[in-house]
Amino acid sequence: MIVKKVPRISVGIVTAPEIRFHLHGDYTFDQNNYQNAEGIVKLNNDHLQLEIGDNSYNTPEDLSFIAQSDDAYIEIFDVVIGVDFHWERKENQKFKGDLKLIKEGGFCTAINIVSLEDYLESVISSEMSATASEALLKAHAVISRSWLLAQVMKQKDLDESYQSTYETDEELIKWYDREDHKNFDVCADDHCQRYQGITRVGTKEAVKAVQATRGQVLWYDDEVCDARFSKCCGGVVESFEEVWEPEPKDYLVPLFDAEDESLDGMDLTEEKQAINFIKGAPDAFCNTKNPKILAEVLNDYDQETQNFYRWEVRYTQAELSELIKKRSGIDYGKILELIPVERSYSGRLKKLKIVGENHIKIIGKELEIRKTLSDSHLFSSALVIERDGTDFILYGAGWGHGVGLCQIGAAVMGAKGYNYTEILKHYFKNIEIKNLYY
Repeated sequence: MIVKKVPRISVGIVTAPEIRFHLHGDYTFDQNNYQNAEGIVKLNNDHLQLEIGDNSYNTPEDLSFIAQSDDAYIEIFDVVIGVDFHWERKENQKFKGDLKLIKEGGFCTAINIVSLEDYLESVISSEMSATASEALLKAHAVISRSWLLAQVMKQKDLDESYQSTYETDEELIKWYDREDHKNFDVCADDHCQRYQGITRVGTKEAVKAVQATRGQVLWYDDEVCDARFSKCCGGVVESFEEVWEPEPKDYLVPLFDAEDESLDGMDLTEEKQAINFIKGAPDAFCNTKNPKILAEVLNDYDQETQNFYRWEVRYTQAELSELIKKRSGIDYGKILELIPVERSYSGRLKKLKIVGENHIKIIGKELEIRKTLSDSHLFSSALVIERDGTDFILYGAGWGHGVGLCQIGAAVMGAKGYNYTEILKHYFKNIEIKNLYY
């Protein structure tokens, strides 16, 4: 796969009953020119109803606004960020490139069409603070570029028979990944990669990191790597197949997040060893409370989370029973037990048995467990469940799925003087770093 010029990609920004936007600079639409115009679009009897300037449109077709200069940008109002997470909120955001408005699921969706390199300048400032070390910014630019291109290729090759949910009366195994977006390449939120447009292009350093790695991707077995990353692996990096489809990738394998990466003597699939590891706090790159390093990585709303290497959540039996009913849609009755069934290489629960008075079911994979046991998303499924009377206490490790690059660990590596290629080769095995374009 070699490309001669920078690809343009489509990013789903927001889906809502109506979308307000402002065109800054020159745009064309339906053979009309618009400059600094404000518009609103909503769905009306399966037609898109658009009001912009003095004009009104009512059409069943998609609507596209094309930028006529490099300094033109779109402002979209009330974009929801952190969907279903504890920091969910709305922001007004600004985007380079073109705007496409479509009908989707009974709502309107705003899609930004933008150069991949412009997209990346925002992503590495949206996924983390743009004041991170040069090494981490460059590493993240390469990872984010690789992941995006891999998703585009996956979507093209998506087989109609592909499924990510396997359910019987006794068991629900589900993962969340590439099947969710049919009308654009990626979304702008945590489900894919955070992309908040020029609203989040925070520093010259972030821009320089993208420019310095222009066209660079992780490469393995003659294709772009499906590079992944999470906030904090909790000490052990997870393997791809434990979180998503059961297809191992030789570059996304379990390892200890330390200079000595070996897991020899550490079998976290075994319950006793997993408990000792999760309730302990072993030294690892991502085991840090250094405020300077954390501030370089975590955006303002991420810093609302203080504990992520090791954490604790407590529920009363009544709270847990109501929570699981609300989140799963199943009336288990009073929850009697939460039983670990199977753990992955990092100690994460990949299967959990929920035992209620009315119902018993095994659920997995890790994100299904996290969604079921929290009003938003539990930080991780690397957890130990204990009882204190009728209360349930969850002791956990890490923040996120744990596959690929650990952002906190990589930040510590950058602070210790590792360069970006050393960081990449720590978290991704057997890879090359290759230029697809210049």
